[in-house]
Amino acid sequence: MLNPITLAPLDDGHRDALRAVSVKPFQVIFSGQPADALDAPEDHIDIHVILHQGDVIGMFRVDRHYHHGHTFAPADSIGIRAMIIDQDRQGAGFGAAACRLMPGYLRPLYPLKTAAYLTVNTRNAGGYKAYIKGGWTDTGTQHMTGLAGPQHILRLPLI
Repeated sequence: MLNPITLAPLDDGHRDALRAVSVKPFQVIFSGQPADALDAPEDHIDIHVILHQGDVIGMFRVDRHYHHGHTFAPADSIGIRAMIIDQDRQGAGFGAAACRLMPGYLRPLYPLKTAAYLTVNTRNAGGYKAYIKGGWTDTGTQHMTGLAGPQHILRLPLI
C-alpha cells in the first residue's frame, strides 16, 4: 500500500490551506499556529508541508542554524521546529508517518547535514509518541531552557 502522506516545500499554492490548519489550544504553547510561521518568516528557516492525499494537513520548519542556539546540536545538523498536524487529523498516525519520510525527504534538500534534532516538551506525550514511532531516538538528555519547560532532545539520522 502506498503511503498517503507526502512532504513538500511550502509554495504559494499551499499558503491558504496551511492557514486553515490549527492545533488545539493547549498545544499552542508547544508549536504556535501555522499562521504564526507564515506571518513571521525567518531567513534561516524553511517551511515544509505535510500532505495527505494532496491536502495540506500539517507542517514543520527546518532551522538551518539550529546549532547556533542549541549546543547539543552539532554544526552538521538541522533542527526541526513546530511540527504540526491539524487538530482534526491528530491521532491517526499522520505525524509518525511524516517522520518516517523525513530522512529520505530531507537528505537531498540538506545534503551536507548528517542528522536532524528537535525538542519535544515533557508534557507533550502525544507528540513524543509520534516522533518515537516515526524513527526519532531520544538522546536521554533534556533541554531545560524551553519556553514551556523541560524538553526531551530527539535525534534522527539523515545518512
